[in-house]
Amino acid sequence: MTAELLTRLRKELETERASLVEDLRGYGADPDSEKVARIQGIDDNFADSAAATAERSEMLALIDNARERLAEVDEALLRMDEGTYGECAECGKPIPEARLEARALSVRCVECAAKRS
Repeated sequence: MTAELLTRLRKELETERASLVEDLRGYGADPDSEKVARIQGIDDNFADSAAATAERSEMLALIDNARERLAEVDEALLRMDEGTYGECAECGKPIPEARLEARALSVRCVECAAKRS
């Protein structure tokens, strides 16, 4: 992989990481732990408890998705630091640059990814 591509992908991942951290904080979630503050804008009024529960569940799902994506981004950045970014986690072969450009979080080559689906 070229140094230019690696630099560009790192910048994209770092930008995405910053955005995810900002999103989590906006949701009232601590990006560095499992803590979630009281979710703003959800009325816990007893008469609307079903609606509040649904809204809370939706917000918690957004938080879970953002945390999962953040973990993937952090793993990719760690692989870059360790010099293993772009190597398939299953077979060790290089992941094609085109695949990494399309999905910078790829950890498997196309063949190994296809086996898992």
